[in-house]
Amino acid sequence: MPMKTSQVHYRNCNICEAMCGLEIHHADGEVIAIKGDKQDPFSRGHLCPKAIALQDYHQDPERLQTPLKKVDGTWQAISWEEAFDEVVSKFQKIQAQYGPNSLASYIGNPNAHNLGSATFLPPFLRALGTINRYSSASADQLPHHVAANFMLGAGMLIPVPDIDHTDFMLIVGGNPLVSNGSMMTAPDIKKRLLAIQDRGGKIVVIDPRKTETAKLADQHFFINPESDALLLLAMINVLFSEEKISLGHLSELITDIEALQSAVEYFSPEGVANRVGIEASAIRQLAIEMAEAPSAVCYSRMGASTQSFGGLCQWLTNAFNILTGNFDSRGGAMFPLPAFDLLAGKKGKKNSYNRYQSRVRGLPYFNGEFPVATLADEINTQGEGQIKALITIAGNPVLSSPGGNRLNEAFAKLEFMVSVDIYLNETTRHADIILPAATGLEIEQYDVFFNAFAVRNTAKYSPALFEAKGQQKKDWEILKELTLRLTGTVDNGASPEVILEKMLSFSAYKESQVNVQKLKENPHGLDLGPLQPCLKRRLMTDDGLIKLAPEFYINDLPRLTSFFDNEKEASREFPFRLISRRLVRSHNTWTQNSWRLVKGKNPCTVQINEDDAASLTIKSGQLVKVISRNGEITLPAELTPDMGKGVISIPQGWGHGKSDTKMTIAAKQPGISINDITDPQRIDELTGNAAFNGTRVKIIPA
Repeated sequence: MPMKTSQVHYRNCNICEAMCGLEIHHADGEVIAIKGDKQDPFSRGHLCPKAIALQDYHQDPERLQTPLKKVDGTWQAISWEEAFDEVVSKFQKIQAQYGPNSLASYIGNPNAHNLGSATFLPPFLRALGTINRYSSASADQLPHHVAANFMLGAGMLIPVPDIDHTDFMLIVGGNPLVSNGSMMTAPDIKKRLLAIQDRGGKIVVIDPRKTETAKLADQHFFINPESDALLLLAMINVLFSEEKISLGHLSELITDIEALQSAVEYFSPEGVANRVGIEASAIRQLAIEMAEAPSAVCYSRMGASTQSFGGLCQWLTNAFNILTGNFDSRGGAMFPLPAFDLLAGKKGKKNSYNRYQSRVRGLPYFNGEFPVATLADEINTQGEGQIKALITIAGNPVLSSPGGNRLNEAFAKLEFMVSVDIYLNETTRHADIILPAATGLEIEQYDVFFNAFAVRNTAKYSPALFEAKGQQKKDWEILKELTLRLTGTVDNGASPEVILEKMLSFSAYKESQVNVQKLKENPHGLDLGPLQPCLKRRLMTDDGLIKLAPEFYINDLPRLTSFFDNEKEASREFPFRLISRRLVRSHNTWTQNSWRLVKGKNPCTVQINEDDAASLTIKSGQLVKVISRNGEITLPAELTPDMGKGVISIPQGWGHGKSDTKMTIAAKQPGISINDITDPQRIDELTGNAAFNGTRVKIIPA
């Protein structure tokens, strides 16, 4: 048989935030090989195991290929015309009967990796005519956006570490060696971290677990879960007491320095050391070292965000970088200048924080949505505004949101549910209609969101490599058609490429003629240069000033100081604190249907400190029950010195053991869902973000 003549296609991986460049060899509509693109100016040939799995998703026979309708509990294939007609008719009927907010939407993480979704979701959500919007953002990153909003005037104006030039990097509750960066798009992260050390710099990690990143670092400190804000307050206290404040080129823009100094006075290293679990002398030395380094940056992520004080942590992270002169400064916390600028035309728009409050729990509305932690409440609680219908788009909140079992039960009560997805999974099985979407190699690719978090300015566009299979439609085609039918408007010919071209015409690089045609002529991507100081022109506050100490945060400090006193009672019944962890070969729940990512031994274990396990007479590999106020799960124990005492860790994104799904590979290695024991009542009260980390639990042999 003659060998197939292969062709090569270049694009960015769309699975995680890293934007790794791919070199895809293909023939006759099938992938032959996926390699790292050595000519990509950003990722430089780096590749992680997840990217190779794009081949599996493209060829997966379990991918949905036709619209499905549930009839008497059985799935039946229907036409797109019938699907669109019924979805629009049911939505309109339910809203006419119960009011506009009886319809809700949930937007999953993969939408952020999809140019079509990024450009067509906003008009679709407006067309739904409801304020009941939810997304994975409030289970992940909301504290970052709220801090940017209150301090800098825009939720997407988020600083990222200038990792390629820093002399000192402090990582609080982050594990970029596994995540490839998070709210910090940094492909080839290991080489970037090692380069800090090669040029004589230093990396310090603060984490309740000695993570993969911590093992590479120069120094690691175990910290008690949810005490990160106390640590940051104490470090800022040291800056004032040791007269180490240096505001740099932003000095004339920074307000409320005295207010912050007064607020941190109470939080000396000696005063917080016991609660934080780090010696006062170490806290003091860390703050001084960073202040005296030629450049330094504090980066805090999931462990500091998805907890009870995520809002305070992200505010204090920004404040520390500002006070050490490392804000908008080379080697510090800097601001990307993306070619597709999400902030274009946003100056002067009103702050949406707390514009509405959720009906049942009064949680704050922000950035066009409510916290997902209260979605089940809004479905279960009767009364005006009760959610009766739901559309989910590329999301699996039954596994990814706090209190997943409660959401699972709530979805079964809905009068009508629609899902746009590629799989029949733990969430979409509740739908009445599923609309099958193209994904990965079948869609256009430009990273709208992650260029806004990138540690270097680049731009790259790739047309779809393959046609969608069966009757699949691209997400934007589905969203556009539903929008036209809901609004009764006429198609104006818009497409992701048309919108991309328009947005590029507003960019800071328009004089360099960065347009769609130029991007097509440069399939490896365009290098637009390292991060440069640019905050003065991008600042979005009404008065053009940086708000160092918003009352919004100052007023939350008493909640922090009283928190640990109240925890003493809980610790008697539930002596351990639970934290999540990410795995190299896993990202979201949908990635588990790739055989190459789940092969091997079961990675879904509970990691326990060896001394803690000995006191409980638990042995390695033994099945144990982890019990919280919310439920219990059973999984194997993994004994390790890498866990801090009194802390356990379970990976997120698993739990594929439910019936009526069709993800066979995932079901063979199902693991458990950590969110069967997390508590949707535990949130960061400031932002509404879910507080996964720090859940109180107890452990007993199964």
